[in-house]
Amino acid sequence: MTIPTRRSEMTKLRLSITMSLDGYVAGPDQSEDNPLGVGGTELHQWFFPLREFRRMHGEQGGEVDASSAVVEERWANIGATIMGRNMFGPVRGRWPDELWRGWWGEDPPYHHAVLVLTHYPREPLKMEGGTTFYFVGDGIEAALAHAKDAARGRDVSLAGGAGTVNQYLAAGLVDEIDISVAPVILGAGARLFDGLKPGMVKLKQIRAVDAPSVTHIKYELG
Repeated sequence: MTIPTRRSEMTKLRLSITMSLDGYVAGPDQSEDNPLGVGGTELHQWFFPLREFRRMHGEQGGEVDASSAVVEERWANIGATIMGRNMFGPVRGRWPDELWRGWWGEDPPYHHAVLVLTHYPREPLKMEGGTTFYFVGDGIEAALAHAKDAARGRDVSLAGGAGTVNQYLAAGLVDEIDISVAPVILGAGARLFDGLKPGMVKLKQIRAVDAPSVTHIKYELG
């Protein structure tokens, strides 16, 4: 893997994620037709009407409310993203071909290097708008090292899904968490903090924002 690099020891790994009241970040039975699982889209109803969401997808208009500044803050100073393979797409096991190019069309909303965790190698996938997907098979710490290099002094976003996030939390590698709590009960699915032992993650709350249909709570990890 060759990624343009400039190291920075100050680079943070930042998690921003939406969660149901009962702790799920996606519903059950995720599939190509239902990537967020049953009920999963309900988690993001606060986000879809926003001007910031529409801009990410090349559209005009949209609403502005208390969530707008939170979304802008989340994207500020991000130079690379890490995600699990299940978030990149529904293909499991060995890649049968390279036809799957992500959920986001030819111009994904990242516009920087995206490190995809996988057990199976694949050539980098260069998209429009500056996004390149790199497929990393040598573990979460290696992926983070590559992402920090690619970020060139800016921060790294940890995108998900829950399994990937929980691995990074268990390893003590996450610096900030910004959780959007939606007033939704999913009852099953992919759960944040699943498998973490008591005391493994120490949180210091640094911000809370009450917004329409959601509450945003930000923590530093010690």
